[in-house]
Amino acid sequence: MSRDGPVYSLGPIIHNEQVVTDLSRQGLINIESIDEAESGGTLIIRSHGVGPEVIEEARRKNITIVDATCPFVSRAQKIAAEMAAEGRQVIVIGDRSHPEVRGIVAWAGKGAMVVQDREETKFLPEIDKAAVLAQTTQTIKNFNEIVEELNSKSKDLTVINTICHATGERQQSAVELAGEVEVMVVVGGRNSANTAKLTALCRAAGTPAYQVETADDLQPEWFAGVKTAGVTAGASTPQRTIEEVETRMKELEQMSENEEGINEEGIKEESIVTEENKVQEPDAVETNEEETSQQGMNDAMDVKSVRTGEIVKGVVVQVGQDEVLVDVGAKSEGVIPLRELASFDVASPQELVKVGDEIEVYVLKAEDNEGRLILSKEKADAEKSWEQLQGYLESGEPVEGTVREVVKGGILVDVGVRAFLPASLVERGYVEDLNKYLGMTIKARVIELNRPRKKVILSRKVLMEEEFAQKRDEMMQNIQEGAVLRGTVRRLTSFGAFVDIGGIDGLLHISEMAWHRINHPSEVVSVGDEIEVAVLKVDRDSEKISLGLKQVLDNPWDNVEEKYPVGAIISAKVVRLAPFGAFVQLEPGVEGLVHISHLADHHVVKPDEVVQEGEEVKVKVLSVDKQEKRIRLSIREVNREREPRQPREFTQNKVQESGDGGNLTIGDLVGDIFDDKD
Repeated sequence: MSRDGPVYSLGPIIHNEQVVTDLSRQGLINIESIDEAESGGTLIIRSHGVGPEVIEEARRKNITIVDATCPFVSRAQKIAAEMAAEGRQVIVIGDRSHPEVRGIVAWAGKGAMVVQDREETKFLPEIDKAAVLAQTTQTIKNFNEIVEELNSKSKDLTVINTICHATGERQQSAVELAGEVEVMVVVGGRNSANTAKLTALCRAAGTPAYQVETADDLQPEWFAGVKTAGVTAGASTPQRTIEEVETRMKELEQMSENEEGINEEGIKEESIVTEENKVQEPDAVETNEEETSQQGMNDAMDVKSVRTGEIVKGVVVQVGQDEVLVDVGAKSEGVIPLRELASFDVASPQELVKVGDEIEVYVLKAEDNEGRLILSKEKADAEKSWEQLQGYLESGEPVEGTVREVVKGGILVDVGVRAFLPASLVERGYVEDLNKYLGMTIKARVIELNRPRKKVILSRKVLMEEEFAQKRDEMMQNIQEGAVLRGTVRRLTSFGAFVDIGGIDGLLHISEMAWHRINHPSEVVSVGDEIEVAVLKVDRDSEKISLGLKQVLDNPWDNVEEKYPVGAIISAKVVRLAPFGAFVQLEPGVEGLVHISHLADHHVVKPDEVVQEGEEVKVKVLSVDKQEKRIRLSIREVNREREPRQPREFTQNKVQESGDGGNLTIGDLVGDIFDDKD
């Protein structure tokens, strides 16, 4: 090991005794505290990482730092610090004694909590704002169980999955292999948390599993009577150790073969299966066993290689204010800058994605100046969307999108790419304010597509016209005269109102709006009113429907005789005058006539000599004809009842009235008598 000064490792650089011993021979000094390091030396920070105080102390002592912290661990440390800065209670899922967990907690501050399982989580208090992350070697099952429990304890919980995807894949592969073999051997250091979890998972699958550090730990009795055995290893296990274990297992297999012999077909009854090989035919294992075993283990440890221009799938692992981190299986997470999230301006990434979402991304740069993987969701969505839009254009099927902007002449719709919906094609009629559509998810038809010019034109109107035509046809076929339907008043005219009764407009004529006379439809209904109407007439040839409103209201003439008995004196309103008398309204829809001869005790030439339109008067009911809808009324009789008549004296040509000396003709008096009997 070439160096200018001592080289230190803060704790075993790897959880494998053989590797640590070999490095120690080459001069690597294993220390437990930074205090043990001399100034001017070199400190290797192992993959578990350290707290910020260790780095500060090393710099103070002028110690060169070689940071070998795992990228997944570094990310967890950064997230812990950010969540703590936001005032959240940081909760780390993992082994509190593990150096990785201790390092993460150090970045989060003294208030961070550590939980190991769901049972332990149940004892946590209620927390207002919390953030949960995990030791990188945790199982996803344990992570999900604890998150579920924490959701009941915090109203505002931020969940960040910091589990190393390579670890998760290794664990899943080991479990699958354990289900296919009779015994599992897990190779790794005795103190390796990763190896211990692999062993526990294999056993949980119901397969006997043994953890070994070297080939010398293998026991022949583990393989007695076993036909297939599986081998897996922790991430820190050297390849040569794995090969030594496999070689030793083959020797044990040979020994077992010599003891048990060969079966009738001449094929071995035992075989060894590596994690990637799974179960193979014994003869295939015999000829290619060494090559496939090594290749299988290498494949399990490799990470995905991505290239610029590729579209790959990934899982959102963190959502920040101006970027999103996505695990695409590469050596580190990819970054989606805010501007690359969508084709429209996005205020916050949380509007589009959340942790755990599986998304497709376009690789803009496999590695930028800072060594980061730069991704674009917008370009991946666009590539996929152009193909789909071409299909929608050809088939005529509607595309669904979200309205993002109102621009001159229409609105912009997010359909994976920016699409323009002209204002004239938004509705069947004119739309005054397009802002009401912002944020709305709508369906429209693609009517023009030009990918080189990035041009997409939509029409919502054509779909609404088709829907309207279908509803109208159905309505015209099924509607029956006499039916009572609920509708919405769409517009008013001087002669009535048009009412939408479910896809088709019917005319509600002014004469059918009320039982009383009205001058304009607005006296009864307004645009937007929901009303019940009766179907009066259906003309299917011309597609016209006549409606009535008064038919669903009570007819005031039904009980007019009970409400206005003959002889009753009631208040009424003069509504119009005629040469022969005055029409008065007893209630809306019920009018009666006061004949000119019954307007006053004296002779009246014109009705307006006595009453005016709009005047309130007292009238006496003389007669009621319900069938003809006629009521005869008298103002004169009311006056007579108020002022009883005095006896009158007759002369030869005149009648002398004793009261005020006025003269009446005999003809007037006779008219009075006959009118009273009328």
